[in-house]
Formats: sequence, structure tokens, C-alpha cells
Amino acid sequence: MKNFRKKLLRKASSKAQSAMEYLMTYGWAILIIAVVLAALFQLGIFNPMTFAPKAPPGSCQVFRPNGPYTTSFINLEGICSGELPQYVAQFNGQSSYASAPTAQVSKVNVTLSFWVMPAVNGRYVSGCGAAAPGGDNGTVIAYVGNSTDSIEVAYNSSESIYVNGYMEPCPISAKDSVPIGTWTNVIIRQNSTTQAIFINGLQNGVATTASFSGVKPISNLLLGSALGTATGNLGDYNFTGRLANVQIYNTSLSASEIQALYLEGIGGAPIDLQHLVAWWPLNGNANDYSGNGNNGQIYNVNFVSNWYNGYTPP
Repeated sequence: MKNFRKKLLRKASSKAQSAMEYLMTYGWAILIIAVVLAALFQLGIFNPMTFAPKAPPGSCQVFRPNGPYTTSFINLEGICSGELPQYVAQFNGQSSYASAPTAQVSKVNVTLSFWVMPAVNGRYVSGCGAAAPGGDNGTVIAYVGNSTDSIEVAYNSSESIYVNGYMEPCPISAKDSVPIGTWTNVIIRQNSTTQAIFINGLQNGVATTASFSGVKPISNLLLGSALGTATGNLGDYNFTGRLANVQIYNTSLSASEIQALYLEGIGGAPIDLQHLVAWWPLNGNANDYSGNGNNGQIYNVNFVSNWYNGYTPP
């Protein structure tokens, strides 16, 4: 009986020793594999969207057979089924911005739509923009305007706007924040008396403003910077984060149209071609795919392909 117990003890000791030797030999390898898998998961390698079809730059565009700004027989051409874009635009918050002409945009009736993923300061957006020198009115996501008239969308705003150097109440601010690290659809809709903001297809704030009737067309667009606004200084109020699928319409889209636009997702095509002024998917370039020729220029903007984390299809 004693010999039997000794054999069992020797066998158990041998197995324990073998297990310890195994762990000593392969434990570091197992740990390294675990760390690598965790890193790959964080990078989105195991995200199912990583393997989803991607639309290359320029794969979908508006065809206008009679030339820019004509509306007869216009239609979409190419891969326009809402596939995810291959790239999005990344702004560094210091020296990067994009500019483009938008000569046909009127401040009276206009809708501006884009997808945004801020990298810092998870707060709300507002329908006003950069402050005058010395003010604090957040960073500019999108600025459509000229030297006298503009529609500006600010992020992390202090709910104020400067007109001719004097602070006035911001026309509108969203009630809910636009968080960092998450893709959000933001739409500003404006007509002659009212400005409204929509977050992910739902109205998130509305303001009745002074009449905009008679305001002359506004002529250019800036993304990611307050350059050209009251500050006049590149480096002030610059946006840090990612942007995609910027669309401008010369009409006030209805609530149902805005909901439909959001449901198309980050790769969605414009829904009202008759009133579409410009469309910058920012899928690898700043070209305008509306058929109106409002191609933009980029300055220190990166186009990144590993953008899927933080995006949930509608």
C-alpha cells in the first residue's frame, strides 16, 4: 500500500513538474500571442466591417448630361448602393483643412449634411461658427460662406456667434453631444426663418431666427478650420478628427428626407439630385461628385482606410 502511494505521489509530482516545464517553455509564447490578439482586436482586425466591400474613390457620382447645375436627365452612375467608403478624411487640429467653391449656395434655403468622428472634446455641435479674436466658440467642422454671410457648424461651442465683431446668441445648438470616437451624422437645415439641427436622422434642436430672405449666395466651403472667418487665423478653432460624405443642397430637406439620408449610412449617395449643389465623399480626395465641378483642395489632410472602429451602420 505504501509503495502504491509512493508511486502515485511520484506520478503526480512528475506531472506537476512537466506542467511547470511546459509553462516555463511556452508560457511567454502564449502571453505574446494573447497580447497580439488583443492588439489586433483593438485595431479592428476582427471587426466584420474590415471585410465588407469598400467603394473606391469616385465609384459613384452624379451625371449631368447638359452640364453643371442643369437638372434635366440627371442620374447617379457607378457603385451607388451605399457601400462603405475605402477612405475618410482625417484632420490634425493644427494645420489641416479643405476648401472648395460653392458658388450656387444660398443662405435662404440650404441643407448641409456630413458624417463626423471627433477625436477630442465630446460635446454638442451648433449652427454657428468661429468667434472673433479673443472669443471662445469652439472648433469649426464646416464653414459655408464668404466675407459677409455664412452658415457655420461649430463643435464644442460656447453657444455664441460674432457678427461684425459683436457677440450674439448662437442661432441653434444640439441638445445631445456628439461623442468622441464615434461616427455621427450631423445635418443643419435652414430656411428663411428657421434653423434646425439633426443628429443621426432625428431633430435635436430648432431655433427661429431673423429672416434670411435677400441674403446673397455664399461662395465657398471650408472643412476643419476657421480660416477665412472672423478669426482669419489658421490654427485657431481647428477641428481634430475625421469627416466623410459632405453634401450641400440648395433646399431645406424635409424631416423624412433627412431620416432617409441618415439611414443610407456613411457611404450613402445624395437623395435630392435636383437641388444638390456639391458632394464631397472625402473618399480619398476632395473632388466634387455632384456633377457641378466644385472640386476642393486639401492642406495636410490624411485619407485613412482603418476608420471602421466607432461606426455602427444605421
